[in-house]
Amino acid sequence: MPAPRTAPRKRPAPDTASDVVRWAAFSCVLVPVVLVYYGTSPAGAISTMLGLTTVTGVCRALLRESERGAAQVTAEERVPHRGRHGGNGTRAYGGGRHSKGSTPIV
Repeated sequence: MPAPRTAPRKRPAPDTASDVVRWAAFSCVLVPVVLVYYGTSPAGAISTMLGLTTVTGVCRALLRESERGAAQVTAEERVPHRGRHGGNGTRAYGGGRHSKGSTPIV
């Protein structure tokens, strides 16, 4: 007798910004090593590393800000809008005055 199937678990969304920053940090170390290996001066390799590190830091800050903005937009989409004046909009669905059956309909 087979075991009952359980609902598949949702995996958390991959943190792509962290992956990008991790690879960029790896490149900040790897590129100067390769440059020195191929004959670039150590001062040139260090300045390249500093430049890459600066660009990586700025990109990380921009990615985090973008993630915060996307999270805020997603949170706002989940909140139902109440319309122009609030309330539940009964007038749009036939709410309002009713005759209560005392007036004959001809």
